[in-house]
Amino acid sequence: MILAVVQARMGSTRLPGKVLKEINGKPLIEVLLYRLSRSKKIDKILLATSIKPENDLLVETVEKLGYEVYRGSEDDVLDRYYQATKKHLPDSVVRITGDCPLIDPDVIDAVINNYQQNDVDYASNTLPPTYPDGLDVSVFSFRSLQIAWEQATSKYDREHVTPFIRFNDQFTRTNLSNIEDFSSERWTVDEPEDFEVISKIIEHFSPNLDFSWQDIINLKKLHPEYFEANKNISRNEGSTIDSGQKLWKRAKKIIPGGNQLLSKRPEMFLPDHWPTYYKKAKGCKVW
Repeated sequence: MILAVVQARMGSTRLPGKVLKEINGKPLIEVLLYRLSRSKKIDKILLATSIKPENDLLVETVEKLGYEVYRGSEDDVLDRYYQATKKHLPDSVVRITGDCPLIDPDVIDAVINNYQQNDVDYASNTLPPTYPDGLDVSVFSFRSLQIAWEQATSKYDREHVTPFIRFNDQFTRTNLSNIEDFSSERWTVDEPEDFEVISKIIEHFSPNLDFSWQDIINLKKLHPEYFEANKNISRNEGSTIDSGQKLWKRAKKIIPGGNQLLSKRPEMFLPDHWPTYYKKAKGCKVW
């Protein structure tokens, strides 16, 4: 059995509640699940989210759409993923993230085919990426997931599910590449600017949700202005900055100067690295 597990939650630092933000009356998670369900290779789809109460509405929404939901750890996403998967004992797992509502079923099936034909532990279309950001697909064996769950110890590996498999020599890997490199295109949703771009794409094709990723490429040729808002955001930025920096990016959009201080703002000393927020302070020490 091939099981697709969608990783999503409401607690996004940069764009809270993004998976339930609506375009033409449909939340992004519904658009994603519909497009994912068009895959000819996937046998079952479920959502893996956290036990935090803020995810209650997400769970209710997804269950009403007819999909199974598993709730687990907020921070140990690898454990959440493994626990959601193991009750089904699938042969293979397809990992999709909730910030990719325009995921393309044909690309998913192509990655699955590549995985099966090469008989590997892990396949993706991101090593290196040649498809637009937002079409990311990972396929791996359940046994590989189990080994990662048992052996991964670093905070990064536990938070991001697949790095232990992607960069560990005990696993075999393959990658699906597109002939033309479109990796600079950004169709994922992490920031308000991303939502603006995705809204314009979906509204253009509405009510049709079966448009392909090539249709979006052609749309950009006709209406490049639809894609301007997020063009300065770098790919996979979320995995390279910590939670403090994510909060700082959000703060700068809603608080003048980020914190209304000149000499104490992080960018005065070491931009993108200086601590932005502190958990507590005692005497001359801060955490």
